[in-house]
Amino acid sequence: MNQPYQVKLDAFEGPLDLLLHLINHYEIDLYDIPVAQITEQYMQYIHTMQRLELNIASEYLVMAATLIAMKSQMLLPKQDMEETDDEYEEDPREELMQRLIEYRKYKDAAQTLQNKEMEANQIFTRPPVAFDHIEARKPVTQEGVSLYDMLDALGKMFERKKWREPLKTSVESSGIPIEQRMSEVLDLVRHSEGGVSFNKLFDYPSRSHIVVTFMAILELMKNNDVTCEQENHFDQLYVFYLGEKTWNSMN
Repeated sequence: MNQPYQVKLDAFEGPLDLLLHLINHYEIDLYDIPVAQITEQYMQYIHTMQRLELNIASEYLVMAATLIAMKSQMLLPKQDMEETDDEYEEDPREELMQRLIEYRKYKDAAQTLQNKEMEANQIFTRPPVAFDHIEARKPVTQEGVSLYDMLDALGKMFERKKWREPLKTSVESSGIPIEQRMSEVLDLVRHSEGGVSFNKLFDYPSRSHIVVTFMAILELMKNNDVTCEQENHFDQLYVFYLGEKTWNSMN
């Protein structure tokens, strides 16, 4: 019996992390959140993850329900209050705003501590030793394009290519192993000096093929074999081969 192809991504830090990404991405004022807009953008990510059959944590769905309820509450007509009535009508966005401010504070603090750890890791007390005989490869950090940016590009690709339901959802016994797909993607990117369009790597409308390709790209980025770049927000993503860049910088 065929089972759905399910993948769990540990890189997601939670719904608050996704909301902060959207706020930064769309340059939204954290103190005046447009609930309708943020709910629509949030649900687009959830739908993209569901189409890939990613194992979505329940907290993402709880936040989705919270945003929808908040959106409905904001659409209700406000009741007229008598001038003598001294009651205060609380903004339904207040609690979410405070949670996001608190989360961003700890996220920034965690990033600061991580930077200090990376700096400390560059300090050594042992005498210098020559390692000329070892061919070292400089680590390459992935900056600018986040996992959420890639999911956003994937969602837009679904719309552009009109890969509506139903996709081919069955996982056949001859499915492509992720190692094989990594090799295919790497070979394609290696021979493209100007990089390969992110959309071009998803050339077959099968859910298993899409998921395996997406995971292959993430693994190649994790191994510093490729990098995913975007010139400006909302622009097309391109995948570049890093091995050649690293080799050229060493010669």
